[in-house]
Amino acid sequence: MSPAEKKLLLVFKKLAPAEQDNLQAYGEFLLARQHEKSPQPIPEPQHIPRGENESIVAALKRLSASYSMLDKPQLLNDSSVLMTQHVMQGRAVDEVIDDLEALFARFYQELLDEQAALSESSTQEKS
Repeated sequence: MSPAEKKLLLVFKKLAPAEQDNLQAYGEFLLARQHEKSPQPIPEPQHIPRGENESIVAALKRLSASYSMLDKPQLLNDSSVLMTQHVMQGRAVDEVIDDLEALFARFYQELLDEQAALSESSTQEKS
């Protein structure tokens, strides 16, 4: 998390619930305005092939490079759960990497869906 993100989160946590709602609404307003001005196309993933005997850490690095357009903090929680399953529960590396690949693909699809929804709503607003 960047210093600016940490500061924003700290400010958010100090606000009363109603003010948190206002801050969130304002952030969404700014995001919508930004998308209206210059919707940036989402690049396609640069699929890097899985290495032979790839470790989970190497897989995470490969997938992060392949899906550089994704917001990594969002992926951190789900990725850490999968890594913990391997380390603490002895789950097979290949299974965990398969699930990591599916996780990154799902987050990418959600990003595409979100952009499509924003584009659709801004098109309807202009009509």
